Amino acid sequence: MKVYMKQIKMIAWFTENGKLTPLKFQIQGSDNELVTIRVDNVIQRGEEKLAGNRMIVYRCQSEIDGVEKVYELKYEVGTCKWYLYKM
Repeated sequence: MKVYMKQIKMIAWFTENGKLTPLKFQIQGSDNELVTIRVDNVIQRGEEKLAGNRMIVYRCQSEIDGVEKVYELKYEVGTCKWYLYKM
C-alpha cells in the first residue's frame, strides 16, 4: 500500500454512544476531478497517537473502478479532520 496522508471530505455516521463509522468520502483524482468512494466494509478499527495527536484508524474495503481495494482512513480527534492514509 502506498502512503498518501491526504485530507478528504467525509460523510460519517455517529451512534448515540459516540462511535464513528465512515460512509463515503471524496478525494481529488489525478485530473483534479472529485471522486466519490463509498465505504463498503470497515474491516478493523483502532486508535493511535501520531505526534501526540489522538487518531482513530479505520482499515476499509471498497470497490474502486471495478476492483476490490483495501485502504486506511484516519480521523484526527482533536481537529475533526479525515485523511486517506494508505491505499
